[in-house]
Amino acid sequence: MKQKTKVLFFIESLAGGGAEKILFTLVKHIDKEKFDVTVAAVVSTGVYVDQIKEVVKFKSFVKTRNRFLYKVLCKLIYSYLPIQMVYRLFIPQGNDVEVAFCEGFATRLLAHSPHKTKIAWVHTDLLANPWTQGVAYTLVSEEQKAYSQYNRVICVSDVVKEAVKQKFGVEAQTLYNPIDSEEILKESEEFSLPEKKRFRMVTTGRLVTQKGYDRLVRVVKKLKDEGLVFELWILGEGVQRNELTAYITDNKLSDYIKLWGFISNPYPYMKASDVFVCSSRSEGYSTAVTEAIILGLPVITTLCSGMKELLGNNQYGVIVDNEDMALFEPLKKVISDPHYLNTLAGKARKRRNDFSISSLMQPIEKLICHEVAGYMF
Repeated sequence: MKQKTKVLFFIESLAGGGAEKILFTLVKHIDKEKFDVTVAAVVSTGVYVDQIKEVVKFKSFVKTRNRFLYKVLCKLIYSYLPIQMVYRLFIPQGNDVEVAFCEGFATRLLAHSPHKTKIAWVHTDLLANPWTQGVAYTLVSEEQKAYSQYNRVICVSDVVKEAVKQKFGVEAQTLYNPIDSEEILKESEEFSLPEKKRFRMVTTGRLVTQKGYDRLVRVVKKLKDEGLVFELWILGEGVQRNELTAYITDNKLSDYIKLWGFISNPYPYMKASDVFVCSSRSEGYSTAVTEAIILGLPVITTLCSGMKELLGNNQYGVIVDNEDMALFEPLKKVISDPHYLNTLAGKARKRRNDFSISSLMQPIEKLICHEVAGYMF
């Protein structure tokens, strides 16, 4: 019997972000006859922890629920212990390949691994969104050195790949995110929502500056001032909740915007909407937009990495400039013109036929096998 390839995926947490969701989809569908998978994270909390545990082995650095001890351990890991010691103390050993599944601390930590086979995954445009600076690294040269320690750097879109090359001088490879289209369609039927009484826009993601919800609510105010009848559902949680809530209250938008918080199954909410809106300042390869397309939902989005790969040159949706009020005109048109909405819906339905989990998993499994065997593409 052929021995399985032991793979370690390391990520900081399994909170409700896009990279975390993609990791769950990946380890759920990876061939368990070929791969023995362990997922490791700094903390043992997060919305995907239980789901990960159901399909693969899971290890965490910080297991305590004592808040004081939790803070002390995190401080030691992130600030005081030498990074090489953190690796030796906490990272599970004996794997054939180690994968840092997100930029930032995960990539920094495994860069100090003596392991001969290491892969780094990059999920965001680090030129447009250099969030790792000041968080995981002090200098760009430190981050550049970290990426140079990996056998392979994987990027989720061509724009992300070019950003890695420009910023760090590192050659990378594009592999698109695995999305389980059949599961999404199945989950979208799990329950029904009350009948829609007016035009509905929907968006999903963390309530953080990167996602641009602060500017989306300003677009909503302008649409309201134009006398348009509609509503916006925002599915997600994050640090901007209080700021967004205050803006909604101050501008009397409570009848127009609903903050749902984190929804474990967002697909019935998306399916019950007319159009998906992405207001992001930066992305890597948007999981949410991909899911919207799979559900046949028209997409109107700002221009960020991955969008042209997903939607073509406005072939399968609408891409606008990445500016604060650029979404206003296309949203006004789609609310006001049912024929235009139907046209966009047709474009989305045409594009969704291109996604299947098996075709997206094949190059990922091939990559791991080749790296372990010592081959290079």
